[in-house]
Amino acid sequence: MKRNKTKAWVSTALVGTMLAAAACSNAPEQAPAGTSAPAAQPENQGPLQLSIAISQVGDIPAKGNAVEQAIEKYTNTKLDIQWIPSSAYNDKINVMLASNEMPKLLRVTQGPTVVNAIESQLFWEIGPYLKEFKNLSAQNQQFYENIAVEGKIYGLPLYRNMGRGANVFRKDWMDKLQLAYPKTLDEWYNVLKALTLNDPDGNGKNDTYGMILHKTYNQGTASILTRFGVMNGGVNKWGVDKDGNFTPEFVTPEFMDVLKMFRRLYAENLLNQDFAVLDATEAEKWFDTNRVGMRFGVATNGKSQQDRLSKTNPSAVVDVASFEGPQGIRIASENGNNGFFVIPKSSVKTEAELKRVIGFLDKLMDPEMSTLLLRGIEGTHFANTSDGRTEFVGDGFNIFQREVKPYRDNLTVLEGYNVKSLKDVPIGEKGTKMESDGIKYIVSNPALTLKSATFSERGQELDQLIMDAQTKFIMNKIDEAGYQEEVNKWKKTGGDKIIAEYKESYLKSKK
Repeated sequence: MKRNKTKAWVSTALVGTMLAAAACSNAPEQAPAGTSAPAAQPENQGPLQLSIAISQVGDIPAKGNAVEQAIEKYTNTKLDIQWIPSSAYNDKINVMLASNEMPKLLRVTQGPTVVNAIESQLFWEIGPYLKEFKNLSAQNQQFYENIAVEGKIYGLPLYRNMGRGANVFRKDWMDKLQLAYPKTLDEWYNVLKALTLNDPDGNGKNDTYGMILHKTYNQGTASILTRFGVMNGGVNKWGVDKDGNFTPEFVTPEFMDVLKMFRRLYAENLLNQDFAVLDATEAEKWFDTNRVGMRFGVATNGKSQQDRLSKTNPSAVVDVASFEGPQGIRIASENGNNGFFVIPKSSVKTEAELKRVIGFLDKLMDPEMSTLLLRGIEGTHFANTSDGRTEFVGDGFNIFQREVKPYRDNLTVLEGYNVKSLKDVPIGEKGTKMESDGIKYIVSNPALTLKSATFSERGQELDQLIMDAQTKFIMNKIDEAGYQEEVNKWKKTGGDKIIAEYKESYLKSKK
């Protein structure tokens, strides 16, 4: 590893990499109900003085509020949470780094500058200690692999479900047209065609689409093309063979079949012709106003979509389904975190203190703390139901959003782990369960944490080249030969270097 980076370099490099946190507001001071103390601490071991830097939007929670008191009592800590305004967060982090006075827990996001800071040995390697902590070690290993640097773990994720992807659709339209849920590309074409041409809303007008695209349709982890490709049996962004050779998704047969399907839909006016310039917010309005049959999102979108659609069409029925193709359910994995905590060596100087800091995050996943952070305080925010679930009471949900959410969004909890399920309307419960269960069906991106100097320098430019080529192909501005020319251009202008660098990084991580 690199050992001789200066603090000034790290200060510059790390700017812009920290993750903004949730909004927050004042919470009332009251004794928490429904919480209990953990096992007794070793003799003479006082509370851990624990500083944490968190980006803040809105009002800062009152010091000593009921939620913070409950966390401190259970975890035997004295918290010093620095709620830093998001507009000043990067500048503040620069000052911390330059002065080498960082908090004991620092929240970052994955990226080249963070990787460089890790390689400069600013932070503790945490992987060897995970087995000592029951809750952290119980989580799917993929959570940690998704933030690894050369196969080693230097952070603890703010866990988020990786298999959230799902299709939200108009069940009433499907039932009216007697359409079975599609599982092959041919079936998808036929269903989307029927939802466009066969008047599913019954108004006698040709004013619906089976699905519409917007101008960011092929970007990021939510790329519709990637989700279709994985569902069709393909890879998630990249494929890798046993020898470490990488193949980008956009040259695989499964992905090309998806492109050809969308090209056909566009040519037959079964797809909105303005997708290359349509804003995502405008695309949302199409579904909300009874004009679109299907949209790709996450499983819990089903409930919110039903709520919004019911305002304009009370008889509408929304459902949600996993991405299922010829090989069964296959979901393109998301990153699995909302950032992660690193532990600076300048603040935590001993292994004993390191273990206490890790232990704090582990205790937050105990049932008592998971319930506090995911449901709030019993009697104030939620109540237990007779059938073993929980439900928000009175104005409890809105109060939770103000008093608990700032902590929930910034600490180590995972919906579905060590907490009773939340009572909800059927589609809400279905979506929540699908998001928890989805991890069984994820297809991961093997290049997610790999190093490539070329990608760091030119990745955005090269990605844009290919995304533009996909749009041109769908719109029939280039044919397959023209598309291959764009792929060749991608390879010559840096793609081949990325492939080689990913292979080198991959093989190094396996040693």
